[in-house]
Amino acid sequence: MKILFVHQNFPAQFKHLAPALAARGHQVVALTAEGNQQQSPVQTYRYPTPDPLPKPGQARLATTYMAMTDRAHRVARAATQLRDKMGFVPDVIFGHSGWGETLFLQEVFPKARLLVYAEFYYGTNGLDVGFDPEFSQDDPFAGFPVVARQAHLALSMVQADAALSPTEFQADTFPSELRAKITITHDGVDIDTLRPDRAARFTLPNGRHLRAGDEVLTYVTRNIEPYRGSHIFIRSLPQILAARPGAQVIIIGGDGVSYGMPPPQGTWKERFLSEIAGTPGLDRVHFLGRVSYRDYVTLMQISRAHAYLTIPFVLSWSLLESMAMGAHVIASRTAPVEEVVVDGVNGQLVDFFDVDAWSEALIAALASPERFAARRAAARKTIVENYDLKRLCLPRLIRFVEG
Repeated sequence: MKILFVHQNFPAQFKHLAPALAARGHQVVALTAEGNQQQSPVQTYRYPTPDPLPKPGQARLATTYMAMTDRAHRVARAATQLRDKMGFVPDVIFGHSGWGETLFLQEVFPKARLLVYAEFYYGTNGLDVGFDPEFSQDDPFAGFPVVARQAHLALSMVQADAALSPTEFQADTFPSELRAKITITHDGVDIDTLRPDRAARFTLPNGRHLRAGDEVLTYVTRNIEPYRGSHIFIRSLPQILAARPGAQVIIIGGDGVSYGMPPPQGTWKERFLSEIAGTPGLDRVHFLGRVSYRDYVTLMQISRAHAYLTIPFVLSWSLLESMAMGAHVIASRTAPVEEVVVDGVNGQLVDFFDVDAWSEALIAALASPERFAARRAAARKTIVENYDLKRLCLPRLIRFVEG
């Protein structure tokens, strides 16, 4: 078959699937945004970067829809060039619904089967909006923009012949009428690469050497922000630093915003750190920013205790990857996490908002690592049996596309 992948940050969720399909003899091509610097062995073309978001005062509640249809228009024009200048007419199109990129592709390729990656459907109740009262708007009309934001997601799903979600929680965010189209298969975890390594070593920027077995607490997020509970974790640090004078705390994550609103001024990191300024032992808290994937893996292999928090939102790859590497995971008791982590079996669950409970759980994990060896083993076993990329997930993904 001829298969077209569409994703503004390709390869993203298609990192393993697209090359695997090409290896099976299919002609695989990708369309991505011109500013995307990610690399892939798949032949990749780029569409022009969309214009900046329209001003809310101009577009009002249609701001997101205008931005998504503008992007979709640019994707469709690039797809037209693929068709007219290169003669590429796909049998299957597989795109991410989140950025509206697939909206006009059926007009360009009317005979192609359209598949969409259904990552998340925003809602006004029970999901990210309003979950954390500290960052919620006291506005009776706050749900209106959320409903408006569903427009391109719903249209993408209505157009699709089939859809894919990585977890049950994420699939269930979609309305029942659309949920029926969704197949559940995770992107997969490379358990052969991501595994425990008692020989792991890492050197911090200050020259300190860390190795597996050291008293290291880790926290990983794309950006330090409320969606991933950064404020809760940082507020738990004073008690941890006081109780564990030998602990080193490693925080991986940028200073930008991936989800939600930016802070009124500065960065979320600056805001949250200002709350614990002057805490003894802060010199043992190391903000590494964005690190290479290799360094991230090494730090997960060294970690004695790993904290993962998320509001009811998309589940991070890092949770499953850390479990594959045998990390002792202490995670938030929120719906996406509970699909993977069983309290007391392969990790520990803590109420998202309970700062004292977070401190206590992480102190205990740092103090007595031998008590939790069974949880580490069970964590890896969970990933091996349910999320193995090569033996389970990738074959399922291939069948989904070829079928």
